[in-house]
Amino acid sequence: MWQPATERLQVTYLGKVSTTGMQFLSGCTEKPVIELWKKHTLAREDVFPANALLEIRPFQVWLHHLDLKGEATVHMDTFQVARIAYCTADHNVSPNIFAWVYREINDDLSYQMDCHAVECESKLEAKKLAHAMMEAFKKTFHSMKSDGRIHRNSSSEEVSQELESDDG
Repeated sequence: MWQPATERLQVTYLGKVSTTGMQFLSGCTEKPVIELWKKHTLAREDVFPANALLEIRPFQVWLHHLDLKGEATVHMDTFQVARIAYCTADHNVSPNIFAWVYREINDDLSYQMDCHAVECESKLEAKKLAHAMMEAFKKTFHSMKSDGRIHRNSSSEEVSQELESDDG
């Protein structure tokens, strides 16, 4: 079933780096983003045009790669929202960066965690992507819960009770 895009923006894809031993807390993407940013700033001229279109949908994130004319190519990366462990638009190196950590499953069924990052035209656009990802997480979680792929246990019930009582 076709569903409209939640958010779709032209961005500059900075790339990805594998991460190990990562705890998904505030600031956890800072080191990988700095590494990607350094590579990006060394490679660019004065202006580095958008080279991708990032589309955050209810259950997937699509990264359409653009050619030098700014037109979409055949190459597109697809990320399942359920495999995104963390995302943020809060980076010291640049407020215009949106990053996410993705659990990539290898051919041997092992997995690795990759941090992907894009540069947006503004801090507001980066924040819009983070908000759209939050909405995609909610839709994916509710769908998985209603499908029975997520089961309630005492800890999740306690968390939901805490959230409900936190309204003040």
